[in-house]
Amino acid sequence: MDLEFPVVLKKLALMTDDEFFAFCRANDPLELERDKNGNILIVSPTGSKTGNINLILVSRVFLWNEEKGAGYAFDSSTGFKLPSGAIRSPNVAWVQKDRWEAISEEQQEKFAPICPDFIIELRSTSDDLTYLQNKMEEYRENGCVLGWLIDRKSQQVFIYRPNQPIETIPSFAQTRAAAPVLPGFMFDLTLLTR
Repeated sequence: MDLEFPVVLKKLALMTDDEFFAFCRANDPLELERDKNGNILIVSPTGSKTGNINLILVSRVFLWNEEKGAGYAFDSSTGFKLPSGAIRSPNVAWVQKDRWEAISEEQQEKFAPICPDFIIELRSTSDDLTYLQNKMEEYRENGCVLGWLIDRKSQQVFIYRPNQPIETIPSFAQTRAAAPVLPGFMFDLTLLTR
């Protein structure tokens, strides 16, 4: 049986944020998201190689942030409640320090009601590109300042910024900066070809 991911459970019953949080905890082995219409999405876990590359991305953002102390870095298990009502989990997320610290401790313990300033989505072999492109647009519409969609299949990077056309980096043969959102952060895209 071939399944296409994400699997969408169409509005089985509209859940409150607290109910969805409890549902996610009760189904911990599943990767779950919720779109702005209340549909629950079951997202496929990544393959091992994609997981390794994701760890490289998360670690580079984490190490940059440890040095700069400018905000907070998050991995792919973190859910954020976007202004649209969607609850999304980017592969890598970073939130500016003052924005994160303005959220209550209780909100931080659940799906924080904030759109990250910087996100990275990494396309695994099971991911549909159109689905990820729509997800990137959703982040941008909800306040994300900079987003990278890394497509391992085509070895391209799509850069999303508010009110700007999508920039396409046609190969992994370069180093990419995340300025001005993450000043001084540089990522060597050739690491993605391991």
